[in-house]
Amino acid sequence: MTDVFLYDAVRTPRGKARPDGALASLQPHELVRQCITAIDDRTGGGVASAESLLLGCVGQIGAQGANAAIVAKMHAGLDDAVSAWTINNFCVSGLSAVGQAAARIASGDEQASLAGGVEMMSRVPFMADRADYYADAAFPPRTRYVPVAVAADRLAATWDVGRDALDAMALASQSRAVEADAALGASRIAVTGGDGATLLDQDECVRPVSAEKLAAMEPAFGEIIGAYAGALAGETITPVHTVAHAPPMCDAAAIALVGGEGAVDAAPRARILAFAEAGGDPHASLTAGFAAMDKALAKAGLALGEMDRIEFMEAFGVTIARFLRDYDVDPARVNVGGGHLARGHPLGASGAILLSTLLDALDACEGRYGLVVTSGAQGVGAAMVVERMAR
Repeated sequence: MTDVFLYDAVRTPRGKARPDGALASLQPHELVRQCITAIDDRTGGGVASAESLLLGCVGQIGAQGANAAIVAKMHAGLDDAVSAWTINNFCVSGLSAVGQAAARIASGDEQASLAGGVEMMSRVPFMADRADYYADAAFPPRTRYVPVAVAADRLAATWDVGRDALDAMALASQSRAVEADAALGASRIAVTGGDGATLLDQDECVRPVSAEKLAAMEPAFGEIIGAYAGALAGETITPVHTVAHAPPMCDAAAIALVGGEGAVDAAPRARILAFAEAGGDPHASLTAGFAAMDKALAKAGLALGEMDRIEFMEAFGVTIARFLRDYDVDPARVNVGGGHLARGHPLGASGAILLSTLLDALDACEGRYGLVVTSGAQGVGAAMVVERMAR
């Protein structure tokens, strides 16, 4: 199998998913175009080597409909011969796109690919597709849809993760995001408007908090539990997550240029050692990232303790709290610049954003091995292990 390299990976800042959010005036394909242009500039024209564009996107309607990858391909001025494919694997979509691109390259089907994700939640809100499945009572209870907020509260009880632990996760995420060294934003590009003026160059959702403020907040998702009583089959859930323990919805995109050795006339930033996806119990929801992580590490022949930096998706506070409590991992190596609880979660883009962030974190500490772990609703998970290249 061919070795696969990450020649570069960039991300936009994350803008608030509100009508007055800094990126809300743009279209999803414009965010992707600006990422592709940035990669082309940074690799000295390396985008011309790409044979495909794989784009994660969850809300594939409205502004993100009509095959968002093809729309972005045309808008970015990529060659007609470039294939384009939009992937919906819920919140792990962006990392799934990069993983699929890597698999195609490793098999010899392609030499290079652009892969990542985009989500404009100011234009396409969460669950805007109104899928019949969300309310379909014909499914057995354990396979019915349960929103991730409800699943997170259930998992907090299952895993015995209390309010103090959740507050600690939110405080750490926000504090690290506020204090993050500039080097951790080396691959975050400034997004510009039609007049060339900068619209956003920093993640917009980051907000300083205190332990006292966090402790005073009320659980936020208790009211929606009743709407899913059928799926819960009589289970009683005590709400515990506040809005501070949930990642803000936002707008963003991220793209990586992936290729075999010598496929791009530029020095690669990292080598992909392993990629894995996993399914999990849909009733538990946000658990498959742990399984994907174990699979990816086993494929790479490496241990968690060998990872110099880890980007672990903060898919609600309960998942990161369990990871840091139950796994043999140094917290100082995890989400060093703050995570989703502080910076936001643009669904289909998140996995690719975390990959770009990981490369920056590895460069900043001159580390060797890095890990990205992502989780999504109804039991989806993906993880990737990379090795930084000395440059």
